[in-house]
Amino acid sequence: MSDLSTRLIHHPYRPPEGFDAVAPGVHKASTVLFKDVHALRTQEWADKSGYTYGLHGTPTTFILEEKIATIEGGQYCVLAPSGLSALTLVDMSFLRQGDEVLLPDNAYGPGKSFAAGELAHWGITHRYYDPLDPADLAARITPATRLVWIEAPGSITLEYPDIPALVAVIRAATEGRAAERRILSALDNTWGAGIAFNPFDLGIDISMQALTKYPSGGADVLMGSVVTREHALHHALLMCHMRLGLGVSGNDTELVLRGLTSMTLRYQAQDTATRELARWMHAQPGVVQVLHPALPGSPGHEAWSRDAKAAACLFSAVFDERFSQARIDAFCDRLKLFRPGWSWAGPISLCAPYNISAIRSRPWPHKGGLVRFAIGLESVEDLRADLAQGLAALNA
Repeated sequence: MSDLSTRLIHHPYRPPEGFDAVAPGVHKASTVLFKDVHALRTQEWADKSGYTYGLHGTPTTFILEEKIATIEGGQYCVLAPSGLSALTLVDMSFLRQGDEVLLPDNAYGPGKSFAAGELAHWGITHRYYDPLDPADLAARITPATRLVWIEAPGSITLEYPDIPALVAVIRAATEGRAAERRILSALDNTWGAGIAFNPFDLGIDISMQALTKYPSGGADVLMGSVVTREHALHHALLMCHMRLGLGVSGNDTELVLRGLTSMTLRYQAQDTATRELARWMHAQPGVVQVLHPALPGSPGHEAWSRDAKAAACLFSAVFDERFSQARIDAFCDRLKLFRPGWSWAGPISLCAPYNISAIRSRPWPHKGGLVRFAIGLESVEDLRADLAQGLAALNA
């Protein structure tokens, strides 16, 4: 090998084994090299006994999958490029033409859109149920029902469902069915993040979350995960994942792995700050109700008190109906530390106004506008002062 380019590409040096550090190594690859043709033909990736191609995993992604499975109390995990792609992976892995999926009326909006768009185009129907009424779920299950989504708490309005009661309804409806027609329960566990409660101890079959939120914590990476305890469910997810060509980058995986080391501390800090600000907000003039599972009177508070031990960084404030949407928008714009933006669980506090009646199939009991707040890592006193000056202008 006299040519320099050839010698650089095929350089014989290999660093010595035995290096260890706090942070796992970042492995980036599309092509994976094999020691010989036999290994190329026989090496397995699905059971994590080897590596075959970048999409099918590297040491870095395998480490993150194992850690996420442990955090959520599961056994198997697959990674996806975003929380939404993890959600849609569950739908595509288990729903077929003629099937039906049931969604809570307070489900994550893009998940609803996927059901109304792509799933409907593929001959898969969907309906909504009241997440706070297990009897309503029971009444809506039909022979076509194949998958039931649960959110704890609900998107934006933060109603906390009785997960064991909903799971009991699903299991009762499954009795007598053939194994292939079993009704599966899938939980969007982004809010709980494996910290507030163990989804599998509550009977959930599949737990999905957006690693974009708490596991990352930096508001700078997109990723999702799907965790199960059953090998058959994991295998179905893994094969669909492979056929769709879903993959995550080594650099993004590195960021999430780094975030995991401080996740429990951030969750606790933001939980504590959020409860303090939610209680304060509840007492302010012009605020009709504050929605937060840990607050008595918030929908589902009793179920949260029984099943959960933490409450994340979100609360929503319902304002008096005398305030127009334009005035509520102006209140948000007046805030200095709370910035308008989507997502949550990052270092900066966020606010977003919503028209709930426009995005729910069931009547919303309040006529006033709603703002969802995501509490970051700023000082509680500074955040309270920011809210106070915004509310003073709103009430003037």
